[in-house]
Amino acid sequence: MRKSKYAAALRTLTKKPFFVTSEANLLGIPSRMLVYYCEKGILERIGRGIYKAVNIDTGLDLGVEGLVLTAMSIPRGVVCLISALCYYELTDQIMREYWIAIPNKDKSPKRSHARIVRMRNLILGQTQVKIGKFKLKIFDQERTIVDAFRYLSHEIAIKALQEYLKPIKGRKPDLQKLSEYAEALKVKITPYILALTT
Repeated sequence: MRKSKYAAALRTLTKKPFFVTSEANLLGIPSRMLVYYCEKGILERIGRGIYKAVNIDTGLDLGVEGLVLTAMSIPRGVVCLISALCYYELTDQIMREYWIAIPNKDKSPKRSHARIVRMRNLILGQTQVKIGKFKLKIFDQERTIVDAFRYLSHEIAIKALQEYLKPIKGRKPDLQKLSEYAEALKVKITPYILALTT
């Protein structure tokens, strides 16, 4: 097979966990070639205009690789709700979609297997976690629980709160922070906390 004139540029791109069409175009690879490389099994399209090498080893467990790649492909996105509850082991729900919060006024990006949620105040409770060699923005446990009461069923939210309140080594509930977040986001969570702690 004849060596492609795009081989060097493609090697540069495939060293990254993922890249976007505009990056490929800047290196001289036209969009039609990205389609061709996908058909040949060299690249995989993971979202609209987002690609990764088929053989790249992210070093991640298959269960979280999709979440990491999806979250990283949305620069202003924050892992939230079911995905965050699963990360913190506060639910028995299965992560069938990757839940990502974006600023309320942003246009929803199209990503396969992603549930995009527009939210106000993405700063409150936002933190970073390291998964493998990647850093992800995610809401902390307290913000995640408060958001569960806002966006999910009460059954899921109450179970998450119960898990959070269980005495587990390495996790100490911060009821002050939980109450402050609930007040800031106008969520009446105090009756549930009292019911579960008294």
